[in-house]
Amino acid sequence: MLDIAEELHRWVEQGRDFAVATVVAVSGSGPRQPGAALAVDTDGTAIGSVSGGCVEGAVYELCQQALADGESVLERFGYSDDDAFAVGLTCGGVIDILVTPVRGSDPVREVFASALAAAARGEAAAVARIVSGPGELLGRALLVGPEGSYEGGSYEGGFGAHPELDRTVAAEARAYLDAGRTGTLEIGEQGSRCGAPLTVLVESSVPPPRMIVFGAIDFASALARMGKFLGYHVTVCDARPVFATPARFPEADEIVVEWPHRYLERTAVDARTVLCVLTHDAKFDVPLLRLALRLPVAFVGAMGSRRTHLDRNERLREVGVTELELARLRSPIGLDLGARTPEETALSIASEIVANRRGGSGVSLTGAHTPIHHDVTSASAPAGRIGSVA
Repeated sequence: MLDIAEELHRWVEQGRDFAVATVVAVSGSGPRQPGAALAVDTDGTAIGSVSGGCVEGAVYELCQQALADGESVLERFGYSDDDAFAVGLTCGGVIDILVTPVRGSDPVREVFASALAAAARGEAAAVARIVSGPGELLGRALLVGPEGSYEGGSYEGGFGAHPELDRTVAAEARAYLDAGRTGTLEIGEQGSRCGAPLTVLVESSVPPPRMIVFGAIDFASALARMGKFLGYHVTVCDARPVFATPARFPEADEIVVEWPHRYLERTAVDARTVLCVLTHDAKFDVPLLRLALRLPVAFVGAMGSRRTHLDRNERLREVGVTELELARLRSPIGLDLGARTPEETALSIASEIVANRRGGSGVSLTGAHTPIHHDVTSASAPAGRIGSVA
């Protein structure tokens, strides 16, 4: 749901009633991951997607029904090839979809409104919803944010059941939020690991991950555009003011004129940050990579020929970089696409970043026996909105 937060937030502000269908579980080759949503308002306007087209029509009708009767419903869609016109997933997977009405009198509306407002502002927030269990609890929600978000408590809303359930789920949801993940958890009705089980979907919305591009060259301009396309907050850093200008990098969120290693020393990074070193100049690269390879970031890559790579590694060893740290360095940066132009090179680099993030092999899918959609349970939050957590 939070993947369409900006549009839904406008609907809430306009006082519209709507129903939201959310993917809550996927098995096999599902087209969308948990958290993906389709919403339909009382005028029949639809936004978002839950299946890339396979079952959108049937889910649209479920949303209209939920708006009419005010009842949440959990529906499963699987593969169907007995009848070419049957509703089913052509990819062979199975998805569970929860449809929840959000109307003026519904208690969940206030929780959703707060969650959507936070996500639309780019703030960290996580919504926990019961997606399997007693019918009266289905779709009920609570919202958590970073520590200290709510005066007098640690969460907003609740499930209307045992108070320990709210407290336990709130603590679990904050752990998901801290990791930038979206996923499900199983818990008992009284907040313990025993008793009648409930399934709770936790959707996390976190600020976009950072891509820091060092070296204000033409390849960096193309990579900045690609980074924005993938949902990163893009910073371009170079010590040379004549090159690091807004005119040369109009898509960048931030342009910094500073020695790269000094900037990296003072800026905030996290486990989703990617660092792309395109300077291929030892006086910049060595002090920068010496620091970068010791930081808890998702990706460190450096541009250069294989000869440059070998020379750079020797220089890094001379300043104390260990073999274990060197093993983290993606160099030469990018996948082997035969890239020549800055745009093709940016695509090559972005492809390696995505493969590293999602656990892909980088090989052609034609003739391969690898899964098309990899298990991303432990991955970082997808850029910009829903985690998948990354």
